[in-house]
Amino acid sequence: MLKRASLNYQIPCTEYLQQVRHLGQAVLLDSGFPSCKRGRYDIISAAPIATIASHKGVLSGNNLPFCLDDVHDPFEAVSQLQNSAKKQLKSLNFCFDSQYISEPAVDDDLASPFCGGLLGHFSYDLGRSIEELPQIAVDDSDLPEMHLGLYTWAIIVDHKLQLCYLIGCDLISEADFSALEALINAPLAVASEPFSLSSSFKSNLEREDYTRALETIDDYILSGDCYQVNFAQRFSATCEGDPLSAYKKLRDAAPTHFSAFIDTQQGAILSLSPERFLSVDITGKVVTQPIKGTQPRSRDPVVDQANIEYLHNSEKDKSENLMIVDLMRNDISKSCALHSVKVPALFAVESYQNVHHLVSTVTGQLDQQADPISLLRHCFPGGSITGAPKIRAMEIIDELEPHRRSIYCGSIGYISLCGRMDSSITIRTLLVEGNRIHCWAGGGIVADSEIDAEYQETFDKVNNLLNALQPTDEAVS
Repeated sequence: MLKRASLNYQIPCTEYLQQVRHLGQAVLLDSGFPSCKRGRYDIISAAPIATIASHKGVLSGNNLPFCLDDVHDPFEAVSQLQNSAKKQLKSLNFCFDSQYISEPAVDDDLASPFCGGLLGHFSYDLGRSIEELPQIAVDDSDLPEMHLGLYTWAIIVDHKLQLCYLIGCDLISEADFSALEALINAPLAVASEPFSLSSSFKSNLEREDYTRALETIDDYILSGDCYQVNFAQRFSATCEGDPLSAYKKLRDAAPTHFSAFIDTQQGAILSLSPERFLSVDITGKVVTQPIKGTQPRSRDPVVDQANIEYLHNSEKDKSENLMIVDLMRNDISKSCALHSVKVPALFAVESYQNVHHLVSTVTGQLDQQADPISLLRHCFPGGSITGAPKIRAMEIIDELEPHRRSIYCGSIGYISLCGRMDSSITIRTLLVEGNRIHCWAGGGIVADSEIDAEYQETFDKVNNLLNALQPTDEAVS
């Protein structure tokens, strides 16, 4: 059975992260609460008992219960790791309850979203393990295309019930669980060091280069190669200090309900994403919520409401959104039961600190022969950040964007041993590698896109992130 210990709900999730961070390979999945009211859970963990990674197409792992020599597909390797963990739990008489593995015999509203399992990231370029793509864009990142850990415990902060607790599966011993509880309840020993930029953010595309790229995309659309291409520019600066301090600043500036912080070997991933990629609940219900369509916020409430109305009525933005809805319907249908894929919400407007977005919801019921990992493989990378048709859009992206995307437009999330999965699309995401920090911004380009408006939209999406980290007199516009 699960081990569980109550913790202090009043302590911020970033402090809990600091308390366990020294254990290594720490992960925070952050709901953005209280600034962002829609998220419910924060999940914090560290010290995985096994890891698996794919870097430049080569699989590697640590303490894996199987041999990687005969495994070539990273998703298959992930599936093997999860299945091995489940077999070990069964041998320990861990209860896989049909209603909910982590909390049998209690109301599901009290159940934990994560009871041990896989946490980590999937970079955009992991798509190269699924499709053969060009090798044009410069690959200048050391971040693995995929890195997941098998975690035996987690701190869960439930903002709906105002509860916080430590939870562990039978893969962690009673003694280790008790020691971990004592560590977490001890006074905070180490605060994060300051973070600062040592240069201003600069794009990898001059305005003229951006214009030429969009003109090329327009030519591809007119010739029938594609309907939409998500095109992005990358902003980079030099930096020093602790990325967690940077994350705290960004969290204050841009709270979102799919935020995340992950320590990496080279630095850290700092994600302030508003977009869900894929979720699966214990009944097998699948949800994806693609974002397409953007308008800036205004401090003037009249102008702000006008921007909402414009977005709600924009045929261009709704067309852009609908293309991705159709793409995601097709992608999740590969893993869902026949006739189960529905669109319960189309073109809903969601508002954030700096922009309004059009968000649609697509649902389905996982087929009995499928599981969350096969669903993830069939949908990766997310259609909202590629374009349509997906493969051709990805080819054009590699041709026109100067650098590979790395973590941008990939995914962060968990695959719990209880059967649940939840994941984000890593937009509004920064990557710290050594003394460099990168942030990307893009948008869907369609036949009636206006180059000036698209260019400005990229700044509207990330200005609050970039400007939160650099002096006011160096603000990006």
